[in-house]
Amino acid sequence: MRLNGIKDNPGAKKTRVRIGRGIGSGMGKMGGRGGKGQTARSGVAIGGFEGGQMPLHRRLPKRGFNKWRPQDFNEINVGSLQQAIDDKRIDSSKPLDVAALVEAGVVRRAKDGIRLLGDGELKAKIAITVNHATAKAKAAIEKAGGSITLIEPKVIAADEEKRKKSAAKKAASGKKPAAAKSEE
Repeated sequence: MRLNGIKDNPGAKKTRVRIGRGIGSGMGKMGGRGGKGQTARSGVAIGGFEGGQMPLHRRLPKRGFNKWRPQDFNEINVGSLQQAIDDKRIDSSKPLDVAALVEAGVVRRAKDGIRLLGDGELKAKIAITVNHATAKAKAAIEKAGGSITLIEPKVIAADEEKRKKSAAKKAASGKKPAAAKSEE
């Protein structure tokens, strides 16, 4: 093999079509832009324009909403905790939290916390601290003799003040606050 014998595989290098270079190129005259009109000119940005008809993206209704600051939780099943305990990656006698689960390799990174789900069976007695837990997960942990602690979300003092002020305003106008409605 010599340097002058090295070449690309057939079909690896495709020659670019050079448009607007005369009749002989087959891409002369209009240069692949069709006839006259708006799209034959430069600087056209039609996008979703439909000739003045209401465009499809404006005809369709808007649905749903995007949460302002969504939180992304790691979801772990009770069964995967038991699997980690069986594999001796987790010591069930020590309290578990996000840091311990990351260190054990049960979750890859901390994200915004842990959401515990109830799929699977738990035999070991564990003490775990999580952000959320389903009723089935709580029941499984308590059945095994363990304990679960939920991390309360942080409430900013200013937000709490606004909530109280709003509730007082509704009470003065005669409307019942949302908490009172749900109790009835």
